[in-house]
Amino acid sequence: MAVLLVMDHTGDTRQHFDPNDSEQLAWANAHFNELTADGYTAAVRRSSGEAALIRTLDPTADETLFYPRLVGG
Repeated sequence: MAVLLVMDHTGDTRQHFDPNDSEQLAWANAHFNELTADGYTAAVRRSSGEAALIRTLDPTADETLFYPRLVGG
């Protein structure tokens, strides 16, 4: 099972999906697009341990992290 990990002001939400199930994968793609359209940044952890920004859902990633835009001022 893969997981979409969404960070926000309340903490985090984990949403699991099976990338081998076409309906769940379609849901994950749609959710990815919604979150990134809302301003979230998406990243995955590579095997080296480094985080990498992504622009499309990587169904082979175990975990995709979404974090909101940082606002300073």
